[in-house]
Amino acid sequence: MIPIALTLYRGDLVATLALFFLAAVSDAADGFLARRFAWQTTLGGILDPAADKLLLATVFIVLAVLHLVPFWLMAAAVVRDVIIVLGAIAYRVCFGPLTARASIVSKVNTLCQAAYILSVIGREQFAVPPAWVVVALGALTFITIVISGMDYVLRYGQAALKEARSRPQGLSADRSGLV
Repeated sequence: MIPIALTLYRGDLVATLALFFLAAVSDAADGFLARRFAWQTTLGGILDPAADKLLLATVFIVLAVLHLVPFWLMAAAVVRDVIIVLGAIAYRVCFGPLTARASIVSKVNTLCQAAYILSVIGREQFAVPPAWVVVALGALTFITIVISGMDYVLRYGQAALKEARSRPQGLSADRSGLV
């Protein structure tokens, strides 16, 4: 993540593209191997999506600092991830471990973010793809950010509500004889 951010910030967009592509390929290979050979672990299930979120957020932030993506789009992507992480932490503190599964809309969002980032960098370095493609990918990215963020909040909010309802109610102060 740091080498990608540094090459991007320094304006070495070819190296940035190569490193970003390498990160994407290694992440896909890691996921495939973990599923294929049942090498999944609880820690890996936490670290892998966290690393993906951190990479995309970092690249979005650097692109916004360089004025290559709109600040509002970067903010939407980062805020979505912060809400997801804070929600997971709150769930863990209140209810215990959370079995988080990425929904299809979340996977589409990650793909849209990566495609948008690659199109922005490609447009800046090689004038490809056309500007309208970058704008369309940016719009699609924003839409999937909003939908996937709402999906996470609703799905895990419902899980928290179900968990809270399934727990026995504690004695109120007046029934415990403490009043």
